[in-house]
Amino acid sequence: MHVTSPVRTPLVTGGKTYADVTEDICKQVEGKPTRAWTIAFVISFVVLIYGTCCVFWTWWEGLGVWGLNKTVGWAWDITNFVWWVGIGHAGTLISAILLLFRMKYRTSINRAAEAMTIFAVLCAASFILMHMGRPWLAYWALPLPNTFGSLWVNFNSPLVWDVFAISTYFTVSLVFWYMGLVPDLATIRDRATSKVSRYIYGAFSLGWNGGAKTWARYEYISLILAGISTPLVLSVHTIVSMDFATSVIPGWHTTIFPPYFVAGAIFSGFAMVQNLMLITRVVFKLEDYITFEHIESMNKIILLTGSIVGVAYITEFFIAWYSGVEYERYAFLNRMMGPYWWAYWMMMSCNVISPQLFWSRRIRRSITWTFVLSVIVNIGMWFERFVIIVTSLHRDYLPSSWAMFTPTMFDIGDYIFSFGFFFTLFLLFAKFLPVINMFEVKAIIRSASERLPTSVSGVAKGESVTNPTFNKNVE
Repeated sequence: MHVTSPVRTPLVTGGKTYADVTEDICKQVEGKPTRAWTIAFVISFVVLIYGTCCVFWTWWEGLGVWGLNKTVGWAWDITNFVWWVGIGHAGTLISAILLLFRMKYRTSINRAAEAMTIFAVLCAASFILMHMGRPWLAYWALPLPNTFGSLWVNFNSPLVWDVFAISTYFTVSLVFWYMGLVPDLATIRDRATSKVSRYIYGAFSLGWNGGAKTWARYEYISLILAGISTPLVLSVHTIVSMDFATSVIPGWHTTIFPPYFVAGAIFSGFAMVQNLMLITRVVFKLEDYITFEHIESMNKIILLTGSIVGVAYITEFFIAWYSGVEYERYAFLNRMMGPYWWAYWMMMSCNVISPQLFWSRRIRRSITWTFVLSVIVNIGMWFERFVIIVTSLHRDYLPSSWAMFTPTMFDIGDYIFSFGFFFTLFLLFAKFLPVINMFEVKAIIRSASERLPTSVSGVAKGESVTNPTFNKNVE
């Protein structure tokens, strides 16, 4: 008889059977929208409409409606771009790297994290289009044959590397996410009661029949995609960091940026996953699948990456002093005590100090603390990008060029657009697609469930086969 380990907290609670898993997850797709979902969707769609108006006005009038000036040529636009790319890192890390390491707690969160990655990358790309000012010429960033004489992309520019890195990352992440959906789409297809639903889900399930050969090919392609995605997790934000590190501007010209940016991206990405999954957990009543064990495991990663980011901050200051370059020293002292000192200390408080609270097991397993601290982390990571970009630019070598950046309503409105776009897409995903990976959850029931399903445990449904002391959750 198969039993679960008495020393591990269960990843699936409530004595779920295989049929229960299918029913609990499919009912969100098959049923009518809940009141909470409808309210959230209306709010996000209204925000999207307002943000879209701001974006079109920005394109119509030009980038002069932003608060940019002759000294600060990058500000909220690039800050938001880097922030959204960072948030998109957690999904691929959970899907690919944790899959290769066979971490079972990924099974309930990988689907939503992958969707978050795709939507976040789309939000990041929108800021590139905004910053171009002429989005209809976006294809000029691609090395395409043309009739404009010597017009060609500069392959030595990190901005061109961005185009290739982010487009590749988006493509692979989209394929990875969609391939994971196929078995679950087939389940919904087989349960569909209307011809329209059966046709739509049937078309997207690619003729899935659940045969042994089909599953073998599925596992094979999943490992291949995980292997391709793993270096992308590390390379994408490395290349984004080179937008700054390859320059000669004090505060940017540093070799620590690539690992520092990757750690920060995972840090903010996991915080956003926590926020989304905690809300989904309550709205869709999925407490038995997104358990305290999932929450605690992700908080440990937030604690680790937050500590790495804190070490990077200290290292930056040390190297600025050790270099002996007066401009580097001034750049970092200006961050700490200059006109934008409040942004710097907000960054330090949110990114270095607040995650240390997760050393407490009670806080790591608290829903309220986890949600609040995850929001704080993402606020801090936005300020980190703002501090890196704006405070390094607003003080030039010539005091006569010094300037301050003040955002306009269109800077703020374009940022609001990205939130409306992101949450509208995520809410549509949560309603029309299974937000939890059904077949992967079923695969771990035998070894990670609080109570084994009747068909595999040999005991009556509801009879516990684990140490009861480990079934108590700490609120």
